[in-house]
Amino acid sequence: MSNNPENNDPSKIPSNRPPKIGSAIFFYVGLIALLLIFSTMMFGNRNGGADKTTLSDVVDIIENSDYEVKSVDVNGTTVSIEYTNLQGLSQTTTQNIPYEYVDDLINKLDEYKSEGLIDNYNYTEPVDWGMILNGLSIIGMIVIAVIIFVNLNRQTRGENSVFSFGNNRARLTSPNEIKVKFTDVAGSVEEKEELSEIVDFLKSPKKYKALGAKIPKGVLLHGLPGTGKTLLARAVAGEANCPFFYISGSDFVEMLVGVGASRVRSLFADAKKAAPAVIFIDEIDAVGRKRGAGLGGGQDEREQTLNQILVEMDGFDVNTNVIVMAATNRVDVLDPALLRPGRFDRRIMVNPPDADEREAILKIHAKNKPLAHDVVLREIALTTVGFTGADLENLLNEAALLAARRDKKEITSLEINDATFRVMMGPEKNSKKLTDRAKRLTSYHEAGHAIVLRATSDIEKVDRVTIIPAGQAGGFTAYKPIEDLDYYTEKMLLDNIRMSLGGRAAEEIFLGEVSTGASSDLQHCNRIATAMVKRYGLSPKFRNMVFGDENEEIFVGQSFGQVQSYSDSTAYEIDKEVQRIISECYEDTKRILLEKRSTVEGLAKRLIEVYKVDGPEFEAIYDAEGDLELSQTLLEQKKAEYRKAQEERAAAEKAEEAAAVEAGKAAVSSSPAPSDSVPSEEPETKEDAGFDDEDLT
Repeated sequence: MSNNPENNDPSKIPSNRPPKIGSAIFFYVGLIALLLIFSTMMFGNRNGGADKTTLSDVVDIIENSDYEVKSVDVNGTTVSIEYTNLQGLSQTTTQNIPYEYVDDLINKLDEYKSEGLIDNYNYTEPVDWGMILNGLSIIGMIVIAVIIFVNLNRQTRGENSVFSFGNNRARLTSPNEIKVKFTDVAGSVEEKEELSEIVDFLKSPKKYKALGAKIPKGVLLHGLPGTGKTLLARAVAGEANCPFFYISGSDFVEMLVGVGASRVRSLFADAKKAAPAVIFIDEIDAVGRKRGAGLGGGQDEREQTLNQILVEMDGFDVNTNVIVMAATNRVDVLDPALLRPGRFDRRIMVNPPDADEREAILKIHAKNKPLAHDVVLREIALTTVGFTGADLENLLNEAALLAARRDKKEITSLEINDATFRVMMGPEKNSKKLTDRAKRLTSYHEAGHAIVLRATSDIEKVDRVTIIPAGQAGGFTAYKPIEDLDYYTEKMLLDNIRMSLGGRAAEEIFLGEVSTGASSDLQHCNRIATAMVKRYGLSPKFRNMVFGDENEEIFVGQSFGQVQSYSDSTAYEIDKEVQRIISECYEDTKRILLEKRSTVEGLAKRLIEVYKVDGPEFEAIYDAEGDLELSQTLLEQKKAEYRKAQEERAAAEKAEEAAAVEAGKAAVSSSPAPSDSVPSEEPETKEDAGFDDEDLT
């Protein structure tokens, strides 16, 4: 059971971590080859040395009557003879004889000594070094062979061995290593409520089995990247205090056919041994795509891997106490067999956080970061609509890096704003020099975007207008939604088209020519207008009609071979309707810019001077209708109002902290002194305990 400490003991969990022993086969083979060569050389020349001679050569010197032998020294296989020649000169000759002739030489020397040819000789027992070295080399080869065998045996269990392709590749985290709990996951309230049932089952499965309830075998977490799907899975394992097997979907796929299925079997076998356990497959769409949608046929490696996952999740083996969790960003491409009851029968949509959840996430990531007093997390949460948890973490990290680069001790609101645009657009290219013509063109282009947005939209506001290049943009107008939206009305979409056309229209009106800088804007307009006609039924001519698939993204295999679901004449009318929408919006955009001519010119002039205009200053210029002197006055007034509001907020926070401290002191002073006597029974009602309604409140 889950509460059995033996099951949760890390020492009882099967480990799939291979020994970290590197392969040295080539080294060993080379060493053996060197030993063989050395042994061969020694065996073929074990007597060593040059000037080899035969026994007869040595005998000829001693028996030669022309020489008078003085002494003979035999040192192993080396024979040194000192003699006097015919001229009476003393000479010494040294000869090497084969080892097998040493005994014959000694017998001859004994005969010569008895015959008087030599007075005496010195003899030293020879040592057969060649034989010794040959023996050592043989022993060395045996030892190396044993080492190779042991190493290969260990390598077969290793992760990178050719014999272990089918082994489990999941990373196992024991219960003691998992520190993440549901309290560490900010937001995602409904998602955590859904997953708490899984945790309760892992802790006490008997309660569910007694009622005949079957817990879902698989839980699929799907949503946008960065919404915290993996973090939620780790929190489930942390709350249930059970082993956690983590593996990516791509880890199952290898070049060799059948490896993925083998790894699936190995993974589930290890998880069953460690049950209750959680298996988490990240990016499961790598192996779980719809079968028959590829070009590899029924023997495709991914399909075999998927088939094995299906069998393991809903085979004959039941009550394994293993929960399979998976995460994906593309639930629409998964095989239907994965999503049926008995497999991933519980699907949890992990949505991007709302304003309150973003504030909670920011508080978690800001714990170890010193924030200045002008940084209000609530304001950051309100202005980061659409940001995921990963985006918010990256935002604060970029702000901390900017503060460190600027030698600041705290992170101010300036770093937060700069980090926001850095995340969205990329780093600004301040070193790029702009010509006067380029500055004028970009200034009017961006001013057109900003003014049209401000004049038409009631759900978005301008956050920054700049002509400093960033990323692939020569300049940009950054805007943010005022509130979280899950839908768009027809007016919102048309306003978005008008805003995108504002740059091109401003160039035409104020410069008399247009440039290629509006290419991305035009693509954006065409996408929105096409979606209005084909997907949303928002065209007057094709009201409440849709054309084509809901998902326009091509999925090879699923979309391959599909035919157009409408006639060519209808396609022609759709193109005309898209053109009409864009043309009418363009005329509306030019009319707005002509009405706001002075405001556009004032903003463009300010951009040429300072290159960058933030949201508050833009609002001041817009309210002053392009009068820059008046706009500066209005801006100073707004700054003063903001500083006053900040001071009031800080004073209110200090007052709340002081009140909390005083309340704590009062509670401590009013608490009764400890008594040694223990009451016989506890009071049953609040009146008996000495509380009234106000105290409870």
